[in-house]
Amino acid sequence: MTHDPVAGAAMAVRTHAYAPYSRFQVGAAVETVDGRIFAGCNVENAAYPEGTCAEAGAIAAMVAAGARQIRRVVVCGGTGAACTPCGGCRQKIREFAPPEAEIAMISPQGAVLVVHTLADLLPDSFGPGSLA
Repeated sequence: MTHDPVAGAAMAVRTHAYAPYSRFQVGAAVETVDGRIFAGCNVENAAYPEGTCAEAGAIAAMVAAGARQIRRVVVCGGTGAACTPCGGCRQKIREFAPPEAEIAMISPQGAVLVVHTLADLLPDSFGPGSLA
């Protein structure tokens, strides 16, 4: 079991995922630059692809609380393989995180499977600064 509160939040929220179709539960947690933690889980929908990813849920909770800067992200998938953010979520993370932000993928038991920076996962990204 992990002592990392961000990983703990991702693991805990994963158990609340609504995944009746894929049966693939995912939890994610974002830590803001001021140390707050926001979690989200995947929510599937019979009208595929209208569901939402865990990372999007965590980001929405963060924004709803008034936070805007992500320090790091932890994603907890349902198997022993790393569950990396999809392309859309990588871009959503980029809206609020710098390229050097850490993204860790963990197992349901909390074992760290792989850690990347956002730049590793989304090289040469288009972000808020690209519009300046």
